[in-house]
Amino acid sequence: MRIVHSLADHDPSHGFVFVPTMGALHRGHAALIRQGSKLAQERGFHGGCLVSVFVNPTQFDEKTDYTRYPRTLERDAQMCRDCGATVVWAPDAEEIYPAGTPKEYDGFLPPQAQHKGLEDTARPGHLEGVVQVVTRLFELVQPRAAIFGEKDWQQLQMITQLAHQLRETNGWEIDIVPGPTVREGDGLAMSSRNVFLGQVDRVRAAGLRRALLKAGTTHDPIEAEALLRDEIASAGIDIDYVAIRDAHTLEPITSHDPSRAGRALAAGRLGNTRILDNCPWPLA
Repeated sequence: MRIVHSLADHDPSHGFVFVPTMGALHRGHAALIRQGSKLAQERGFHGGCLVSVFVNPTQFDEKTDYTRYPRTLERDAQMCRDCGATVVWAPDAEEIYPAGTPKEYDGFLPPQAQHKGLEDTARPGHLEGVVQVVTRLFELVQPRAAIFGEKDWQQLQMITQLAHQLRETNGWEIDIVPGPTVREGDGLAMSSRNVFLGQVDRVRAAGLRRALLKAGTTHDPIEAEALLRDEIASAGIDIDYVAIRDAHTLEPITSHDPSRAGRALAAGRLGNTRILDNCPWPLA
Protein backbone atom coordinates (compact mmCIF):
# COMPACT_ATOMS: atom_id res chain seq x y z
CA MET A 1 0.00 0.00 0.00
CA ARG A 2 1.21 3.50 -0.85
CA ILE A 3 0.57 6.70 1.12
CA VAL A 4 0.63 9.77 -1.12
CA HIS A 5 -0.15 13.44 -0.66
CA SER A 6 -0.44 14.25 -4.36
CA LEU A 7 -1.96 12.47 -7.35
CA ALA A 8 0.52 14.01 -9.78
CA ASP A 9 1.67 10.50 -10.81
CA HIS A 10 -1.78 8.91 -10.61
CA ASP A 11 -2.75 6.73 -13.60
CA PRO A 12 -6.53 6.17 -13.62
CA SER A 13 -6.26 3.72 -16.53
CA HIS A 14 -5.37 1.01 -14.00
CA GLY A 15 -8.94 1.20 -12.71
CA PHE A 16 -9.75 2.13 -9.13
CA VAL A 17 -12.57 1.79 -6.64
CA PHE A 18 -12.68 5.02 -4.64
CA VAL A 19 -13.61 5.35 -0.97
CA PRO A 20 -13.66 9.04 0.04
CA THR A 21 -13.31 9.75 3.77
CA MET A 22 -12.50 12.60 6.12
CA GLY A 23 -10.33 10.36 8.27
CA ALA A 24 -10.89 9.43 11.92
CA LEU A 25 -11.68 6.00 10.53
CA HIS A 26 -13.73 3.46 12.45
CA ARG A 27 -15.21 0.01 11.80
CA GLY A 28 -17.81 1.53 9.48
CA HIS A 29 -15.08 2.93 7.24
CA ALA A 30 -13.20 -0.36 7.48
CA ALA A 31 -16.22 -2.16 6.06
CA LEU A 32 -16.38 0.29 3.14
CA ILE A 33 -12.67 -0.17 2.40
CA ARG A 34 -12.94 -3.96 2.51
CA GLN A 35 -15.97 -3.69 0.23
CA GLY A 36 -13.98 -1.48 -2.14
CA SER A 37 -11.01 -3.84 -2.20
CA LYS A 38 -13.26 -6.83 -2.91
CA LEU A 39 -15.14 -4.94 -5.62
CA ALA A 40 -11.88 -3.99 -7.35
CA GLN A 41 -10.85 -7.64 -7.42
CA GLU A 42 -14.24 -8.79 -8.70
CA ARG A 43 -14.27 -6.24 -11.51
CA GLY A 44 -10.63 -6.67 -12.44
CA PHE A 45 -9.59 -3.13 -11.53
CA HIS A 46 -5.82 -3.51 -11.21
CA GLY A 47 -5.43 -0.20 -9.37
CA GLY A 48 -7.35 -1.63 -6.42
CA CYS A 49 -9.00 0.50 -3.74
CA LEU A 50 -7.95 4.13 -3.31
CA VAL A 51 -8.95 5.81 -0.04
CA SER A 52 -8.84 9.58 0.35
CA VAL A 53 -8.39 11.26 3.74
CA PHE A 54 -9.37 14.91 3.47
CA VAL A 55 -11.24 17.04 6.00
CA ASN A 56 -13.13 19.27 3.58
CA PRO A 57 -13.65 22.80 4.95
CA THR A 58 -16.51 23.65 2.57
CA GLN A 59 -18.96 21.08 3.97
CA PHE A 60 -18.91 22.29 7.57
CA ASP A 61 -21.66 24.75 8.42
CA GLU A 62 -20.03 25.45 11.79
CA LYS A 63 -16.32 26.37 11.98
CA THR A 64 -15.97 24.79 15.42
CA ASP A 65 -17.17 21.47 13.98
CA TYR A 66 -14.40 21.67 11.38
CA THR A 67 -11.64 22.50 13.85
CA ARG A 68 -12.65 19.80 16.35
CA TYR A 69 -13.05 17.05 13.74
CA PRO A 70 -10.56 14.28 14.69
CA ARG A 71 -7.41 13.95 12.57
CA THR A 72 -5.59 10.62 12.98
CA LEU A 73 -3.74 9.93 9.71
CA GLU A 74 -1.20 7.42 11.05
CA ARG A 75 -3.88 5.24 12.61
CA ASP A 76 -6.13 5.70 9.57
CA ALA A 77 -3.37 4.52 7.22
CA GLN A 78 -2.86 1.36 9.27
CA MET A 79 -6.57 0.57 9.11
CA CYS A 80 -6.56 1.10 5.34
CA ARG A 81 -3.60 -1.27 5.01
CA ASP A 82 -5.31 -3.90 7.15
CA CYS A 83 -8.48 -3.65 5.04
CA GLY A 84 -6.77 -4.11 1.69
CA ALA A 85 -6.48 -0.58 0.33
CA THR A 86 -3.78 -0.07 -2.29
CA VAL A 87 -3.45 3.72 -2.03
CA VAL A 88 -4.14 6.21 0.76
CA TRP A 89 -4.28 9.75 -0.59
CA ALA A 90 -4.05 12.50 2.03
CA PRO A 91 -4.02 15.79 0.10
CA ASP A 92 -3.83 19.29 1.51
CA ALA A 93 -6.42 21.93 0.69
CA GLU A 94 -4.18 23.45 -1.99
CA GLU A 95 -4.32 20.28 -4.08
CA ILE A 96 -8.10 20.11 -3.88
CA TYR A 97 -8.69 23.85 -4.24
CA PRO A 98 -5.62 25.31 -6.03
CA ALA A 99 -7.33 28.69 -6.42
CA GLY A 100 -8.11 28.83 -2.71
CA THR A 101 -10.99 27.44 -0.68
CA PRO A 102 -14.21 28.57 -2.41
CA LYS A 103 -16.57 30.76 -0.42
CA GLU A 104 -19.68 29.27 -2.02
CA TYR A 105 -20.75 26.70 -4.59
CA ASP A 106 -22.67 27.69 -7.72
CA GLY A 107 -22.45 24.47 -9.77
CA PHE A 108 -24.94 21.66 -10.36
CA LEU A 109 -26.88 20.70 -7.24
CA PRO A 110 -28.93 17.48 -7.44
CA PRO A 111 -32.64 17.84 -6.63
CA GLN A 112 -32.20 15.47 -3.68
CA ALA A 113 -30.22 18.25 -2.00
CA GLN A 114 -32.78 21.01 -2.46
CA HIS A 115 -35.88 21.95 -0.43
CA LYS A 116 -36.18 18.55 1.25
CA GLY A 117 -36.28 19.70 4.87
CA LEU A 118 -33.54 17.24 5.80
CA GLU A 119 -29.77 17.86 5.90
CA ASP A 120 -30.24 20.72 3.44
CA THR A 121 -32.28 22.59 6.05
CA ALA A 122 -30.56 21.37 9.21
CA ARG A 123 -27.07 22.18 7.91
CA PRO A 124 -27.26 25.02 5.36
CA GLY A 125 -24.43 24.84 2.83
CA HIS A 126 -23.31 21.37 3.92
CA LEU A 127 -24.61 19.44 0.92
CA GLU A 128 -23.34 22.08 -1.47
CA GLY A 129 -19.90 21.59 0.07
CA VAL A 130 -20.18 17.82 -0.33
CA VAL A 131 -21.14 18.10 -4.01
CA GLN A 132 -18.31 20.55 -4.56
CA VAL A 133 -15.60 18.39 -3.03
CA VAL A 134 -16.88 15.08 -4.43
CA THR A 135 -16.93 16.53 -7.94
CA ARG A 136 -13.34 17.67 -7.48
CA LEU A 137 -12.27 14.33 -5.99
CA PHE A 138 -13.87 12.48 -8.90
CA GLU A 139 -12.03 14.78 -11.30
CA LEU A 140 -8.66 13.98 -9.72
CA VAL A 141 -9.13 10.26 -9.02
CA GLN A 142 -11.25 9.34 -12.08
CA PRO A 143 -12.46 6.12 -10.45
CA ARG A 144 -14.50 3.38 -12.10
CA ALA A 145 -16.62 3.03 -8.96
CA ALA A 146 -17.03 4.83 -5.64
CA ILE A 147 -18.53 3.62 -2.37
CA PHE A 148 -20.69 5.80 -0.14
CA GLY A 149 -22.26 4.65 3.12
CA GLU A 150 -26.01 4.30 3.60
CA LYS A 151 -25.86 6.08 6.97
CA ASP A 152 -25.82 9.41 5.14
CA TRP A 153 -28.83 8.48 3.01
CA GLN A 154 -29.58 11.90 1.54
CA GLN A 155 -25.92 12.26 0.58
CA LEU A 156 -25.94 8.81 -1.07
CA GLN A 157 -28.98 9.66 -3.21
CA MET A 158 -27.52 13.07 -4.05
CA ILE A 159 -24.16 11.61 -5.13
CA THR A 160 -25.88 8.94 -7.20
CA GLN A 161 -27.72 11.68 -9.08
CA LEU A 162 -24.50 13.71 -9.35
CA ALA A 163 -22.78 10.74 -11.01
CA HIS A 164 -25.61 10.56 -13.59
CA GLN A 165 -25.15 14.25 -14.30
CA LEU A 166 -21.37 13.95 -14.63
CA ARG A 167 -21.85 11.07 -17.03
CA GLU A 168 -24.00 13.31 -19.21
CA THR A 169 -21.85 16.44 -19.02
CA ASN A 170 -18.30 15.09 -18.65
CA GLY A 171 -18.49 11.51 -19.88
CA TRP A 172 -17.31 10.20 -16.51
CA GLU A 173 -18.47 6.61 -15.97
CA ILE A 174 -18.53 6.24 -12.19
CA ASP A 175 -20.66 3.55 -10.56
CA ILE A 176 -21.93 4.65 -7.14
CA VAL A 177 -22.12 1.64 -4.83
CA PRO A 178 -23.90 1.83 -1.44
CA GLY A 179 -22.18 0.53 1.68
CA PRO A 180 -24.35 -0.91 4.47
CA THR A 181 -24.36 0.93 7.81
CA VAL A 182 -22.16 -0.62 10.49
CA ARG A 183 -23.54 -0.40 14.03
CA GLU A 184 -22.47 -0.61 17.64
CA GLY A 185 -23.86 -3.45 19.73
CA ASP A 186 -26.84 -1.33 20.84
CA GLY A 187 -27.69 -0.30 17.27
CA LEU A 188 -26.09 3.16 17.16
CA ALA A 189 -24.72 3.89 13.69
CA MET A 190 -20.95 4.21 13.79
CA SER A 191 -19.68 7.75 13.30
CA SER A 192 -16.40 9.56 13.88
CA ARG A 193 -18.34 12.06 16.00
CA ASN A 194 -19.51 9.40 18.47
CA VAL A 195 -16.26 9.87 20.41
CA PHE A 196 -17.61 13.23 21.58
CA LEU A 197 -20.61 11.64 23.31
CA GLY A 198 -20.41 11.57 27.09
CA GLN A 199 -21.38 8.42 28.97
CA VAL A 200 -25.01 9.45 29.54
CA ASP A 201 -25.50 10.81 26.02
CA ARG A 202 -23.94 7.69 24.54
CA VAL A 203 -26.70 5.61 26.14
CA ARG A 204 -29.35 8.05 24.94
CA ALA A 205 -28.01 8.00 21.39
CA ALA A 206 -29.11 4.40 20.87
CA GLY A 207 -32.70 5.66 21.10
CA LEU A 208 -32.46 7.01 17.55
CA ARG A 209 -32.18 3.54 16.07
CA ARG A 210 -34.95 2.19 18.29
CA ALA A 211 -37.24 5.00 17.16
CA LEU A 212 -36.60 4.26 13.49
CA LEU A 213 -37.31 0.57 13.94
CA LYS A 214 -40.55 1.36 15.77
CA ALA A 215 -41.62 3.74 12.99
CA GLY A 216 -41.04 0.93 10.52
CA THR A 217 -43.78 -1.17 12.12
CA THR A 218 -46.61 1.03 10.81
CA HIS A 219 -47.67 1.52 7.18
CA ASP A 220 -49.10 4.98 7.86
CA PRO A 221 -46.45 7.65 7.13
CA ILE A 222 -48.11 10.26 9.34
CA GLU A 223 -48.26 7.84 12.26
CA ALA A 224 -44.67 6.78 11.55
CA GLU A 225 -43.40 10.37 11.73
CA ALA A 226 -45.32 10.92 14.98
CA LEU A 227 -43.80 7.75 16.44
CA LEU A 228 -40.35 8.91 15.41
CA ARG A 229 -40.79 12.29 17.01
CA ASP A 230 -42.20 10.92 20.26
CA GLU A 231 -39.64 8.13 20.65
CA ILE A 232 -36.64 10.34 19.88
CA ALA A 233 -37.82 13.07 22.23
CA SER A 234 -38.44 10.55 25.01
CA ALA A 235 -34.85 9.32 24.58
CA GLY A 236 -33.66 12.82 25.44
CA ILE A 237 -32.41 13.68 21.95
CA ASP A 238 -32.97 17.19 20.56
CA ILE A 239 -34.64 16.65 17.18
CA ASP A 240 -33.36 18.25 13.98
CA TYR A 241 -35.87 16.45 11.76
CA VAL A 242 -37.86 13.26 11.29
CA ALA A 243 -39.26 12.23 7.92
CA ILE A 244 -40.79 9.42 5.89
CA ARG A 245 -39.70 9.88 2.28
CA ASP A 246 -39.41 8.23 -1.10
CA ALA A 247 -36.13 6.35 -0.82
CA HIS A 248 -34.67 7.83 -4.00
CA THR A 249 -36.28 11.20 -4.73
CA LEU A 250 -36.66 12.03 -1.01
CA GLU A 251 -40.08 13.50 -1.71
CA PRO A 252 -42.67 13.17 1.09
CA ILE A 253 -44.83 10.05 1.17
CA THR A 254 -48.50 10.62 1.97
CA SER A 255 -49.63 6.99 1.83
CA HIS A 256 -48.01 3.57 1.67
CA ASP A 257 -47.45 2.23 -1.85
CA PRO A 258 -45.89 -1.28 -1.89
CA SER A 259 -44.34 -0.56 -5.31
CA ARG A 260 -42.50 2.51 -3.99
CA ALA A 261 -39.49 2.13 -1.69
CA GLY A 262 -39.68 4.35 1.36
CA ARG A 263 -37.12 5.52 3.88
CA ALA A 264 -37.45 6.69 7.47
CA LEU A 265 -34.87 9.38 8.29
CA ALA A 266 -34.03 11.18 11.51
CA ALA A 267 -31.34 13.43 12.94
CA GLY A 268 -30.81 15.11 16.27
CA ARG A 269 -28.32 16.42 18.78
CA LEU A 270 -26.99 15.40 22.15
CA GLY A 271 -25.13 18.38 23.52
CA ASN A 272 -22.74 19.52 20.80
CA THR A 273 -22.75 16.17 19.01
CA ARG A 274 -25.02 15.47 16.08
CA ILE A 275 -26.32 12.00 15.21
CA LEU A 276 -28.34 10.79 12.24
CA ASP A 277 -29.65 7.50 10.93
CA ASN A 278 -32.24 5.94 8.63
CA CYS A 279 -33.83 2.64 7.73
CA PRO A 280 -36.17 1.19 5.08
CA TRP A 281 -39.82 2.06 5.55
CA PRO A 282 -41.98 0.15 6.22
CA LEU A 283 -39.89 -2.73 7.50
CA ALA A 284 -42.42 -5.39 6.50
